[in-house]
Amino acid sequence: MKTYDEKHIKNIVLLGAPKSGKTTLSETMLFEAGIISKRGTVEENNTISDYHEIEHERGNSVYATTMHSEWKDYKINIIDTPGLEDFIGEVIASIRVCDTAVLLLNAQYGVEVGTELIWDYVDKYRKPTILAVNQLDTEQANFNKTVEDATRILGNAVTVMQYPVNQGPGFNAIIDLLKMTLYRFPEKGGKPEKLPIPDSEKERAEALHNALVEKAAENDDTLMEQYFEKGSLDEDELRQGIKIGMLKHQVFPVFCLSAKNDMGSGRLMGFIDNVAPAAAEMPAEMANDGREVPCDPAGPPCLFIFKTLQEPHVGRLSFFKVMSGEIKPGMELFNEETNSSERISQIFIADGKNRNNIESLKAGDIGCTLKLKNTFTNQTLSDKNKAIQIDPIQFPTPKVRVAIEAKNKADDEKLSEVLAELHMEDPTLLVEFNRELKQVILHGQGDLHLLVTKWRLENIYKMQVAYLPAKIPYRETIRKPALASYRHKKQSGGAGQFGEVYMKIEPWFEGMPPLKEYPVRETEEVPLQWGGKLVFNNCIVGGAIDSRFLPSILKGVMEKMQEGPLTGSYVRDIRVSVYDGKMHPVDSNDISFKIAGMMAFRDAFHQAAPQLLEPVFDVEATAPDTMMGDIMSELQSRRSVITGMDTLNGYQVIKARTPQAELDKLFAALRNVTQGKAKIHSEFAEYAPVPPEIQKKLSDEYQKEEVV
Repeated sequence: MKTYDEKHIKNIVLLGAPKSGKTTLSETMLFEAGIISKRGTVEENNTISDYHEIEHERGNSVYATTMHSEWKDYKINIIDTPGLEDFIGEVIASIRVCDTAVLLLNAQYGVEVGTELIWDYVDKYRKPTILAVNQLDTEQANFNKTVEDATRILGNAVTVMQYPVNQGPGFNAIIDLLKMTLYRFPEKGGKPEKLPIPDSEKERAEALHNALVEKAAENDDTLMEQYFEKGSLDEDELRQGIKIGMLKHQVFPVFCLSAKNDMGSGRLMGFIDNVAPAAAEMPAEMANDGREVPCDPAGPPCLFIFKTLQEPHVGRLSFFKVMSGEIKPGMELFNEETNSSERISQIFIADGKNRNNIESLKAGDIGCTLKLKNTFTNQTLSDKNKAIQIDPIQFPTPKVRVAIEAKNKADDEKLSEVLAELHMEDPTLLVEFNRELKQVILHGQGDLHLLVTKWRLENIYKMQVAYLPAKIPYRETIRKPALASYRHKKQSGGAGQFGEVYMKIEPWFEGMPPLKEYPVRETEEVPLQWGGKLVFNNCIVGGAIDSRFLPSILKGVMEKMQEGPLTGSYVRDIRVSVYDGKMHPVDSNDISFKIAGMMAFRDAFHQAAPQLLEPVFDVEATAPDTMMGDIMSELQSRRSVITGMDTLNGYQVIKARTPQAELDKLFAALRNVTQGKAKIHSEFAEYAPVPPEIQKKLSDEYQKEEVV
């Protein structure tokens, strides 16, 4: 297989909301390039891109899949991405390593919320962008509205390059404003007939062509001068201006497609060849120490792992982009992050599940290798003498969580190892070994993300696991002061145990006045690992308790605060004042006062109007206006408090505060009522009091467990 240089490598990523036609377009592009002789379909589970069993079961893309085509002396690397937000990690990583984003817009629906979510990352990485309006052959297709939506959300950089002559079920013709030609496609698609623009379309085509010329000229001073001198630009000058505009993120060319019927795909590929930036024309990558890494095949070898995948009968596949130099089998490269070396065995060009051996890959190209031992997603391999780390991808925080356990307890250790590996492969899947809740908790991007993880554990790693509700990290505190005392006395054979403690507990808050009832000899402030504070006052006078026993009393209080009297949750924000007690000259010791302190604290806590606190999150839901009623209803049914409403880019934004106990169910419910068209974000806000009836229920359940 031919090795291409950095000037002839085009890396594109296909992006879009679910059902926008990404996988179908990738299949059509491979067919147009002669890589495959027959196009598969999503419905028949025979596309190059969607080859995993889980994708066949679900009927949509779960993984980002790399493919390539060779078209007129250019190599086009194509990455087809999932449309569902659950797999946003696959999308972000693909955007990061590609040089041009092809954003598919469904002509029936325009710019959807899911499209906007993806666009946020395209915009963040300032990737040159092509907009492809697909499914122009459908009944509800509306090209003009789609372009208007795109302009409203993406700005005036949206630039029409083509428009359909006859959108709808009879769609078969487009007018290309770069070439000022009408393309008419045969009934079954494929190579179009080139025709003059009909008189009925000349006025519109000329107006849009002039707008295109102005857009191309305004991105370069030389082109602007030529435009003023000649009053227009020729086709080559237009291409140059459009490329400059794309690199500046100021031109987003709009193309017309029916990917399913192979109409417009070839013209799009021609534009990618002739105009879309090559790998060498993109800005240099950045190392995390601020150094630039130019796309130079003569530079030191460096590759960036953007995706890791464990496949049955194959092992671990590592997908990479060559950032610098040339990569060949047998090379020893260094991972500075893990301080380990890796030997590159074979190098492949991947087309879905098909992998072709290749002798080398140069800067700018994309490939994969097998069985790296200590290198995973988001890590860099480079020359040990010139080691660098490419600036890592920032992935979004998880949205839902679930507890996980092995059905066979003998698999517990293996499960921990596998989960750690899954996180290394997929950084959007977080694994938390929560000592407080005594659970292993998986944090994911959505229910489907977690279901696919479970499927992988059971089908690839052959481990039976169970998902359980993740417990809530409640906190306990008090609402009023209380006094209590406790005498610990134990006599057995020789020396016994004796300790008696009197204490006062109060709700602590920042800036509270000093204690007045008792003289404070010494104060210790203990910031708590789980949030809040314990303030411990020594108010003992007259030697009622020897000062050496005060640390033991504090230790007993702290132990009880780690397993609160109400529900066993952590206790926070309390001031404890030990003001009296008794001791025995022989039987008093540290353990006696530790127990007395613990039990006095417990008894006082129950008398101090105990309050259970729950974590509350700020939630923001963005969706079309027509869905606001359903969203409001779901929020209010889940103990949410609406805090505000706003409008953003034509969408409604609802802001609310929701208890974490309701959050996981809320995400699923909102996705359901909005058909996945809502963009939902949450962020921890505070701990707030639990309603009395819920507090009683949780406390009663805990007390029953304690009795058992």
